[in-house]
Amino acid sequence: MGKVNIDKIDKKILQFLVKNARMPFLEIARECGISGAAIHQRVKKLTDQGIIKGSSLEVDPKSLGYDVCAIVGIQVTEPVMGPTIAEALKSIKEVVECHYVTGKNHLMIKMYCLDNDHLMRALNDMLKIPGVGNTETLISLSQPFSRQIDVSHLSDE
Repeated sequence: MGKVNIDKIDKKILQFLVKNARMPFLEIARECGISGAAIHQRVKKLTDQGIIKGSSLEVDPKSLGYDVCAIVGIQVTEPVMGPTIAEALKSIKEVVECHYVTGKNHLMIKMYCLDNDHLMRALNDMLKIPGVGNTETLISLSQPFSRQIDVSHLSDE
């Protein structure tokens, strides 16, 4: 999908929702100076355009005992197998993100495990996927921040 242009009200709506996806639409409407119905219509339009991909809440993995966050670079034996491997990675519940990347790896995944033994088992499951070649595992020591994209720089229509 190509770039979609938004106006200043859409931009303001996005800024509020990026900060707090659970912010009531009526509160956003008051801040934007338009009706609640207009906010609903605009959010639906932004969703239909693919700008908003849904809303979610964030769970802290460490609070649930997932003490190991690993980033794994995966080289595939045959690049055409990338989509098949990405689909197979979905079956490994520890994998929470998968990206096609440039460089020596073809895929980069993020996974959460309870401990290093759990990580080793999950990596072994991953290595059983046909087409997975060399891997490089990096363990995250901490995550200083995580954020959504900043929409304030977008130009208004």
